[in-house]
Amino acid sequence: MFKLFIGFILLSRLVGNPFLAILILLVIVYFLDRRYVGIFPNLMKPFRRVRQISKLRTTISLNPNDVSSKFELAKQLSERKRYLEAKDLFLQIQNRYEQSAEFWVELGLVNLKLGLIEEGESQMLQGLDINRKAQYGQPYLRLAETFRNTDRDKALHYVSEFQDIHTSSSEAYYLAGSMYRALGREEDAKQAFNESTSIYRSLPKYKKRQERRWALRSFFAKWRS
Repeated sequence: MFKLFIGFILLSRLVGNPFLAILILLVIVYFLDRRYVGIFPNLMKPFRRVRQISKLRTTISLNPNDVSSKFELAKQLSERKRYLEAKDLFLQIQNRYEQSAEFWVELGLVNLKLGLIEEGESQMLQGLDINRKAQYGQPYLRLAETFRNTDRDKALHYVSEFQDIHTSSSEAYYLAGSMYRALGREEDAKQAFNESTSIYRSLPKYKKRQERRWALRSFFAKWRS
């Protein structure tokens, strides 16, 4: 913090405007975070998604039988919360993706978001039956979140399933800790956050870059009540 303060003073004198100096420092901190940590969100991602959706629509208009482009477009629309449109595309290509775990968990997520809980859960579990590690186990957390307020036992079961897949991941324990906290299991949450930081310390250097953001989040999360 002291170095940051000194940098602000020097930068203010250099540019002659403290507000501009703050803006420059924020930009520098953002890019350093994106390069070395990854806590801040990627501000360019929404714009890239819009461009990608536009390109996919063009591709499909030129070749309506391009099922892979329809699948990708459906996923992109789901990320933008356009669930009805995404579902329609998924259903158009269902016969080509019967054995795809990713297809079923994506379709299941859309139905969960549309309030079709039983159908969405069944489809997600169908995908996980094909490949338990589909999308790195994230569907289990989606299901846990869905049942957080209606069926705590089921929510905890899905959190446990997720943790079984990731025994050496700071991210996994952070996400599990967050879910435990949402379920009111504060001691379990703190234990998961502690495990997240402990795992990070044991990782080789090349793995720490991708896990650093989750270890930092866990470090701060475990002090919150």
